[in-house]
Amino acid sequence: MAKRVRSIEWPTVLLAVVIHGGWLALTALHGALAWPVLALLGGWFVAWHGSLQHETIHGHPTCWRQVNDMIGGVPLSLWLPYGAYRRTHVAHHGSPHPTHPAHDPESRYVTGGGIGAAVARVRATLAGQLLIGPIAAIALFLLDEARRVRSNPGGVAREWGPHLIGVALVLAWLSFVALPIGTYLLCFVLPGQAASLLRGFAEHRADAPGPSRAATVASRGPLALLFLNNNLHAAHHAAPAAPWYRLPAVERARTDRPEPRYRGYRDVLRRFALTPHDTVRHPALEGDGHG
Repeated sequence: MAKRVRSIEWPTVLLAVVIHGGWLALTALHGALAWPVLALLGGWFVAWHGSLQHETIHGHPTCWRQVNDMIGGVPLSLWLPYGAYRRTHVAHHGSPHPTHPAHDPESRYVTGGGIGAAVARVRATLAGQLLIGPIAAIALFLLDEARRVRSNPGGVAREWGPHLIGVALVLAWLSFVALPIGTYLLCFVLPGQAASLLRGFAEHRADAPGPSRAATVASRGPLALLFLNNNLHAAHHAAPAAPWYRLPAVERARTDRPEPRYRGYRDVLRRFALTPHDTVRHPALEGDGHG
């Protein structure tokens, strides 16, 4: 990560206070809200927190990693250890071949056939991604982590130990405010993951020009705030050390914009609601005899 120019980025500090405070208030007042409203707001805050975690992983809002980790490390999603997110996302940015499943841990492409490829084909449409993507993404991650227990038990312990402590604290708070875990999963975790998958749906494509294979979704509305401008994904890859509130300026200053561009998420929905965004096999894997 590049060195921070300023020691404290106050817009992100304020954002962290709003996100954590809003989550606390929403969980405490859950009984006064109809479940559709609770799901809308709960999903917003969990996805917003995921966007904040992305910022802290990139070295914001302070120059002290321990402080940033304390800000971003609270496991509001319950299922994703902050250390695992950091590990895979840093590797994603450092990958010499972005989108290739053998080199990029955030690749959505598959290497084989069977049920994994079938699920990936359903998730290649936006409707499929939003409907089955949240459960599929969580299940696939947990399956991969179960495999890592054999290959790297120490690494798994280092990431899951602090995570489980954080989960225990979150569950203790949910118990204190009498919010059932089932309601939390249905109205916070799954909608939050669906929102995050909406952001990531068109972020990368193997055949996209440019070294990052990244795209741009030119949203300026509430979703840009929810995603902390990470919808300007090519700009983020061009300047990964830039904080979220400076990414629009980075985007405006870019002179070379070869990447796929969408006018907003309505444009993404119009194009890919029922039409696959891409093939599920990486182009480099075609003709290699697998799958």
